[in-house]
Amino acid sequence: MAIRDKIEHEIQQQPCTVKHLKEKFGGDRGADRKVMEALDELVRGAVVCQRQGVFFTVRSGRADKALVCKLVKLGKNFGFAMLEDESGDIFIPGRMLRGAMPGDKVLVEKLAHPRVEGSDEGEILAVLEEKNNLVGTVRRIDGKLAFVPDECPAMSMTIQRDCEGGARDGDKVAVEILSRGARHENHRVGVAMRFGSADEAKRCAKALLYAQDIRSRFPDKVREEAKKLENASVSEAEIQGRMDLRTLPIFTIDSAETKDIDDAINLKRTSDGFELGVHIADVSHYVKAGSELDNEAFNRATSVYYADQVVPMLPKQLSNGICSLNEKELRLAFSCLMHLNDKGELVDYKFVKSVIRSRVKGVYTEINALLAGTADTELRYKYADVAEQLPAMKELYGLRALLRKQRGCMEIESGEVKLILDEDGRCIDVKKRVQGESEAMIEEFMLLANQCAAHFARTKQIPFVYRVHEEPSSEKLERLHTLLQACGINDHFAGPVPTTKELSAILDGARGTAYEKIIHTGLLRCMSKAGYQPEPKGHYGLVLKDYAHFTSPIRRYPDLAIHRILSDQLKGTGKEMMALRYTDFAERASKQASEREIIAMQIERKAEDCYKAEYARRHLGECYEGTISGVTQRGLFVELDNGVEGFVPAASLTATGTLLTEGIRLSDPVSGKDWNLGDRMMITIVRSDVNLGKVDFEPAQTKAN
Repeated sequence: MAIRDKIEHEIQQQPCTVKHLKEKFGGDRGADRKVMEALDELVRGAVVCQRQGVFFTVRSGRADKALVCKLVKLGKNFGFAMLEDESGDIFIPGRMLRGAMPGDKVLVEKLAHPRVEGSDEGEILAVLEEKNNLVGTVRRIDGKLAFVPDECPAMSMTIQRDCEGGARDGDKVAVEILSRGARHENHRVGVAMRFGSADEAKRCAKALLYAQDIRSRFPDKVREEAKKLENASVSEAEIQGRMDLRTLPIFTIDSAETKDIDDAINLKRTSDGFELGVHIADVSHYVKAGSELDNEAFNRATSVYYADQVVPMLPKQLSNGICSLNEKELRLAFSCLMHLNDKGELVDYKFVKSVIRSRVKGVYTEINALLAGTADTELRYKYADVAEQLPAMKELYGLRALLRKQRGCMEIESGEVKLILDEDGRCIDVKKRVQGESEAMIEEFMLLANQCAAHFARTKQIPFVYRVHEEPSSEKLERLHTLLQACGINDHFAGPVPTTKELSAILDGARGTAYEKIIHTGLLRCMSKAGYQPEPKGHYGLVLKDYAHFTSPIRRYPDLAIHRILSDQLKGTGKEMMALRYTDFAERASKQASEREIIAMQIERKAEDCYKAEYARRHLGECYEGTISGVTQRGLFVELDNGVEGFVPAASLTATGTLLTEGIRLSDPVSGKDWNLGDRMMITIVRSDVNLGKVDFEPAQTKAN
């Protein structure tokens, strides 16, 4: 009998420690190593489980039917586990959770007879891997300090008395689970990090980053490599072999506060159309494959932006220094040089390694003033070297916008907001972000370069990282049909999946109506999540066969990855060698970037909610008008004109306690009053929880009475 089988048989008889197994089946260094290898194999195969150094098997006969999952959500009396392939969730009743926490890898057996027919319900047989680091808030409960996790605020855990770490009631903290019990309330935790008051959004944002292991500080080896590039400049040797574009009137356009400038443009009107140059920082020249900088950039995969802060993918010596296309500075670039006809259609393009010098650091608001003819003399002087390009830019953008409309590209309002902070980092105002003409132009020009990069890779058949947006799933389309029907909008489409032209027509029809905001938000939520893949599957939302991310290598790893691939291709590397070097790399980079992008977006969204709640706390008791953005049996969601959303509980709407919901309408059968999706409503801000990023409203007239 092989040692693996012997160890499995032994553990089936009784739970065993490593010491016991080594004493029975080991004895010397070689035999002990074989014991550990066998144990690792058994754990990986989910044949045996391990908790606090003790190995055991799940109940006989059930392991074969069990599924390896990750616990992704935990409520007071339930949980949800996601399958490893992320193909679906399994509902776990509270009594069957076995103390599992969000992030734990668990073994789940589906129940043969779920309480809700057609649903997946299961029982956790064992916790395979424990996630013992959590973030939450310290609360004093029954005179003792307890820990309330952010991911399951309906429960609390005891903080060991000698492990309180100086934490006080109301502190935002990170803890480590020191010992686990069979039930959540039996877990014991110790405070590992204090962030400060949970009533401050900036503290909550720090905790969100910590929970996902996102650190502002780079590892020492990365910092050592970056330090070598501090105050670096472009040498004559580095210029050799590059296309010299220093005489072109190239310039950058970004927000005023931007320090990591990775794209620049120049445009020339010709007799038959336009010559457009999009010049991107040549980050791959400095971040070499396999270096500490590259490994860290791969792990981070993206910069994380929230409020007025950024956790960069690359150290500032690169992101704000040698890789940033700073004004008047000589910089190495990767340029996409495009020729477009007089209709704005792309005719030809080429990619070259170049050397450039930006003439001016353009600012969106200033360019918008120049385009509108409202700029003063000082501003016109600043842009004198590049001003003659602006009319051509405006003309080309107009043509491109028309083409975009003709192919059915949807113009969905994103609802982005700008958070205004004071000198202490507290949110004092929230404003809707409005895209100006220059922002739209730059977005379109970058899109063109991205399209060229993907087309180049697909036609050359080289490994690549594509930006892919697939058609909406049947489940999401069902939600869309429900929404459209509830709003009285024709939901009949020519095919099983609506074309973007059909959806664009719906958006256009909703503009200026009470349902405009609701339809835009609903359509956005019904879209599939865009991500990165090594196969060119196209972009549904943009209606493009070819699309990739080429234009932001300072803050996105996929862009850096394809710069490296394209650089090798331009050197003349053969197809077989390209496949050998980059096939696995493209797959790994796509998977990592997609996963980290989702995490970054979740952090940014949750942090924004905390800042919005911090703003709302300054206005408790004040009345505002908003739009009903959501209807549930429990109450209404109302969004204020500045983008702050709050919840109006049903109990505050009626004294009868009986409300009926019809998808987009909540009605009181006694009084005859109803509240419809899209209706305007006066509310009073009554509560604000900064820690959870939640705001509560009441009808304004209720407060007045």
